[in-house]
Amino acid sequence: MRARNLISSLVLVGSLGLSGCAALPKFEAPHLSVMSIKMQSADIFSQRLVVHMRVVNPNDRLLPIKGITYRIEVDGAQLADGASDKPFEVPAMGEAEFDVAVTANLASALSKWLARGSQDTVDYRLIGNVALSSGFLRRIPFDERGSVKLK
Repeated sequence: MRARNLISSLVLVGSLGLSGCAALPKFEAPHLSVMSIKMQSADIFSQRLVVHMRVVNPNDRLLPIKGITYRIEVDGAQLADGASDKPFEVPAMGEAEFDVAVTANLASALSKWLARGSQDTVDYRLIGNVALSSGFLRRIPFDERGSVKLK
């Protein structure tokens, strides 16, 4: 009789666990894109850029962003990496824009840019993680590609 009660209890717990998983809301990773890149200052060793970014939240709940770590590649060459530690929120099914100050060394990307001629857009890849300040999921990786006009 004890074995039967134990089996019944395990089946009940397993059923509740599975139904709990089915009840968890689906979460889709946010989409990040580079809106513009502006040069603030430059010398032979480094360049100070401001990267204006947009994050789109496709979920039906608020996204409390604690910070973002990232690496920016331009035309396949690493341009910059860093972190943004200014918290902000992205509304449910909404978007937010933010600026990130970046120090870069353009030497690795310069040869590719010179070979491109006078094109006013560049292809980029944005790789990193979004850190959330609350919720079950605390780190969301991303890998986005796009193109941006140079100003």
